[in-house]
Parts: sequence; structure tokens; C-alpha cells
Amino acid sequence: MGWLDRVEDQVDALTRARALQEASRSAEAYVLLERVIRTTSDPAARADAMVQRLSALINLGRTAEFTRAIEEASSAVRDLAEPYLHGHLNALAALAAHHQGALDRCVMHLVRAARALGAVEDPDRDTAWGWHDLAMAYSYLSFHGYALGAIERARQLGVTAGIPEETFAAPGIRLRNAVALDHNGDSDGCLRVLRDVASDLARFVRTGRAGQLRPSSLAAYGYAAARQAALGDHVETSGDAQPARLLSHGGDSARARDMRQLGQVCLAVADGRPIEAVTRLDTVRVSNETLGAAEPARLRSIALTRAGDHVAAHRADRLSFRLAAQRNDRLRDVYIDGIAARIDHEEMRREAARFEGEALTDPLTGLPNRRRLERYITAVVTRGERVVIGVCDLDGFKAVNTRHGHHSGDLVLQRIAGVINRVMRRGDFVARYGGDEFVVVLPDTNMAEAAEVARRIEAAVRLEDWESLVPGTPVGVSIGFAEVSGGSGLRDALSVAFELADREMLRAKSRPRAS
Repeated sequence: MGWLDRVEDQVDALTRARALQEASRSAEAYVLLERVIRTTSDPAARADAMVQRLSALINLGRTAEFTRAIEEASSAVRDLAEPYLHGHLNALAALAAHHQGALDRCVMHLVRAARALGAVEDPDRDTAWGWHDLAMAYSYLSFHGYALGAIERARQLGVTAGIPEETFAAPGIRLRNAVALDHNGDSDGCLRVLRDVASDLARFVRTGRAGQLRPSSLAAYGYAAARQAALGDHVETSGDAQPARLLSHGGDSARARDMRQLGQVCLAVADGRPIEAVTRLDTVRVSNETLGAAEPARLRSIALTRAGDHVAAHRADRLSFRLAAQRNDRLRDVYIDGIAARIDHEEMRREAARFEGEALTDPLTGLPNRRRLERYITAVVTRGERVVIGVCDLDGFKAVNTRHGHHSGDLVLQRIAGVINRVMRRGDFVARYGGDEFVVVLPDTNMAEAAEVARRIEAAVRLEDWESLVPGTPVGVSIGFAEVSGGSGLRDALSVAFELADREMLRAKSRPRAS
């Protein structure tokens, strides 16, 4: 079952909007989607319409409206457990962030989109388009390897869903890869990629499938051919593969409009009219995000070289290279900032864990405190294990504080903690309950075994050298044990067990001790 199969209202309108956007008629799609948003009461239909509306705004280049559209779509999608919607929204948000120049947000959305789309259990044609838009975002950010992987995923899902292979030909991805190579001084590499793009188009024309190509793809093929010609390569100039004809496609896509303007510059250079090309460059206004901020400067350098003004061409080429380097620097900064943020997060996590550990540990003795004791007992009893609780209270501790001061009292508590810990069995639990009271928990133990543990504790405390620590003030311990009964509620059972153990401890304290 695909995503739209779960939408209960205005499915025809949403399907129509998809078809309009695929045909590069995003302005019409936008009007239709606004109508759905105003009239639907179905949360799924509303969320889908808002995600599609964001796509239309990106296609139309209406940058000022991106932020509001993302916020509204995010609010609509947030409570829907549909990974496709979250994935597609984040892919589009990545595109929007890139056009707004926010590379850090762009990378964040890319990661979220890939994870969500990868979690779709029943991928359909909508999921394929989600991967397509993710591939576009990767491509605009110059992550060309990721872009090629994502578009291949889109193509595979699309073929399974009955979408023709050529729909996801995505020549724009390889086109951006090619011009990036040229901006960084590798014109030969650029030409190799552009020739591969031309070969794909020739294959589609030869097999009669060129008519299935999306209008925006045709515009990208046109620019690839024009750019190839501007670099001095021979290209087909007649029939369906004619660059000027291909560049006329693209509908109301802002990216196609940019390629159309820059494509005319390339064709002027290829036709031996470099001064006209330079004049055109003085008047065109294109987004830096379509083919990179360096592309107009690189085209100016090519045109000026053809015109014989090599000094000006060199200046333009240096500007082009500098703009490309600035982009790479920004990407590096995003990477470094991301690593720094990750380090900060890890440090915060460790700090939180440290504070949590402190909140569960008695700072004087290093033993678990009352809160951790209660958690431990609850967990053991919940598992159905047999448990005996022992309450240990010091004898003579008040006299220690009175005669020797609280510092000596603290030393006694620390030594008692060590003595009890030393004689306990593996798996037993010791905690400081408060004041001079300690609690031991003996899992899977009966009362006879508990009595033996009590004798070991009493003997170890009695044999300790208290005279050297608190002269003239003997220290002992009284212990009472009780078994936790599972017959009543857990909280009541623990409360009863503590009360019984405390009562047994008081009895032990009142019994005469052997000298």
C-alpha cells in the first residue's frame, strides 16, 4: 500500500498536483494545493498538500516564502507516523536551506531525509520522488557521489512503480558535477562528463523515448550541450537534440530559467559572438545555487578568451576559481562545525551521566544512595527474584561525634562502608541509607543465609581497629533482616519489609553484647 492509498480526502487533486509539477507547471499546482489546504479536514491530505506546496515554491524560486512553508509543513507532518512524508519534507527543506545559503541546516535536513526515506517499508512512486528530490539537494550541495546514489535509488523504485526510466534521468546532477570540475580547473574532466550526458540524450532520441523526458531534464540537456559547445567541442545542432530547442523547455521552473539565460551565453560563445556573450552576462540575473556562483565568471573568462582579451579573461578565471574555493571553504566550515557540535553533544552527555551518577551515589562513602537503592530493589522484585533486606545501624556512633567531632565520624562511616563491602558476597548490594544507617540487599537468599551474612558483618566490624581511629570509643553494628513478600503491591511489600528489618535491628541493638 502506497502513501496516497492512506489519504482519505481529495486524492484526485493531490495526484493532479503531482502531475503538474512533473510537467514543470508548478504555478498551476500551487493554486490547486492552496485550495486543498483551505478545504480539507483530513490531516494526511493537508500534510501531503503542504509538502507538495513547498516543492512548488522551490520550483518557482519564491525564496521569501520558504521559511513559512517549511514551518507549516513541519507542523502538519509532525504527528503523522509516515516516514515517506518526513523524508520528502526534509529533502525539500534541504533544497530550500541551500537556496537560502544555510548550508548547516541543509546538511542536517539531508541526513534526516536519507534516514526517513530509508525507513519506508512499502516504497511507492511517491517515495521514488522523495529520493529524487534528495538527490537534487545532494547535487546542489556538491555531494555528487551521494546524489548519484540517491537518483539511482529513485530510478529503481520508479521502475518498480511503473515510472519510465527516463523520468529519473536527472541530467542536472551530472551537469553540476561537470561545471564544478571546470570551476576547479579540470576542463577535460568537465568535457568527459558533458559528453556522457550527451550520449544519454542521444540514446533516448534514438529509441524514441525523448518525449518521456521531463521538461526540466530537457533544459538541463540543453545547457549541457551549450556548455560543451562553449568549451569548443562539437555538438549536434539540428533536430530534437538542438541546444536552443532543448533550452526552451522547463516550464515555469526557476532553475530552467537560469539555465536558459546562461545557455544563450554559451551558444553566443560557440557561434563566434564572444562580445555578445559578455554583454549578455552583464544583464542576466541568475541564482548562485543553480550552477554555482562561479559559473557566470567562468563563462565570462571563456568569452573573453575567445575575444582575445586574455588579461581580462585571466581576471575572470581567477574570480571563478575564488568563488568555487569559497564554496568549498563553506562546506569545510559546515563539516568542522558539525564535528564541533558532535563533540559538544558528547561532552554534555558525559556531563549529564556524571551528574546522574552523583545523584545516585553517596558522596561521603561512595556507596549507592537511597534513591539508587530503591531503584535496585524495585528492579529485582519486579523480575520476581527472592530478596532479603538488611538494615545495619552503628552502635556508639553518637559518642564518636560527641567526643571526637564530625570529621572523625565521617572517617568511621567511610571505614564501615569499606568493611561491609569487603565481606559481602558477589551479587549482594550495599547502600548508605542515611546518617549512620546502611542497607544490604541479598538477592536469591533465605533468612538462614542472611543470618550468616549478618554474623560476618558483625565480626568484621568488631575486629576492626577502632582504637587507633577513635580512641576510647568502641564501634559496633546492629543488623536486622526481613524478606520482601510478593503477596501485596510492590510499594507496600517494600515498606513492610523495611519496617520488619528495622524492628529486627532494634531488637538486636537491645540485646546484650559479648565483651
